[in-house]
Amino acid sequence: MQVEILYRPSYSVARVSLQRGETIQVESGSMLGMSPDMAMETQAKGGFLKSIARSMFGGESFFMNTYTAMAEGDNILLAPPLPGDVAVIEMRGETLLVQSGSYLASSEGITVDTHWSGAQTFFGSEGLIMLKVSGSGTLIVSSYGAIHPMQLDAGRKYVVDTGHLVTFEDQIGFNVKKVAGWKSTLFSGEGLVVELTGPGNVNLQSRSQDSFLAWLIPRLPQRDSND
Repeated sequence: MQVEILYRPSYSVARVSLQRGETIQVESGSMLGMSPDMAMETQAKGGFLKSIARSMFGGESFFMNTYTAMAEGDNILLAPPLPGDVAVIEMRGETLLVQSGSYLASSEGITVDTHWSGAQTFFGSEGLIMLKVSGSGTLIVSSYGAIHPMQLDAGRKYVVDTGHLVTFEDQIGFNVKKVAGWKSTLFSGEGLVVELTGPGNVNLQSRSQDSFLAWLIPRLPQRDSND
């Protein structure tokens, strides 16, 4: 599998070239175009109950699409729903926590799990749920805005707005909390934050979907109740 990122960083597209018989699992609605002989199968990945959990608690689609190359060099174009960047992470047996809306695609050997003990920590946190992604293979993630990578040394702490998380490594300690007191949480516009403790790598996104919606919704035209 070869992945090329086009048009970055604002409107990135991933062009994935596959060998014959190779497959890729793709988040529903992310395919822009593909080779005409590419085979596609839609299924509830991991079984019915796991798919319900992934859909209800992970913010992902109930169904996943699996594409299989029928000829050498077949390719597929992938893009997220929001404008921003796309990153390729080559996993070698490690585990990442991935914002549910940032998962785009993955190769065979990668598993996506929402049923892990830390998931409930993020419930109610600006609608943010983290997926537990593990295994060996290629993971493709997206961001709203640009991706900002960070490396935390052992013991170093860093506070991040939960709406700006993309990925962080499993060994990083985390604690979701109020930005300060309840007054600051309610009126500062910051909401909840997560305190990360190294060592490990973190990817942030420069924009927050929740912040954008908070700005946009009050400006939308309101329908007259008499209409």
